[in-house]
Amino acid sequence: MSDLTSKNCAACDGWAPELTDDQIGKLKTDLDPSWEMDAQAQTLTRKFAFKGFAKAVYTANLLAFLSDKEGHHADIAFGWGYCHVTFTSHELGRLTENDFICAAKVAAAAA
Repeated sequence: MSDLTSKNCAACDGWAPELTDDQIGKLKTDLDPSWEMDAQAQTLTRKFAFKGFAKAVYTANLLAFLSDKEGHHADIAFGWGYCHVTFTSHELGRLTENDFICAAKVAAAAA
């Protein structure tokens, strides 16, 4: 894993350096392979599966805490047996390094 977990998210304020396709590809390879990126490089999504409701709720709370701590808020959906998290840079409509930082921190916490 890269040093993404040692970084903190930068404030977007509607602007962040645009990542090249090569940069996005490199950052994606630094993540756990369970993260999925859409074809337009706008979202990173991971799906967690459980055999019940409580672990899904605990995971959703952990994901909310981690993303709030970074100031880069995830879209989280959960229910019996599942928790899905999606990162995107909402103001920009595309992925930034912040999304990869948060994804790496989620993966580290879930390990």
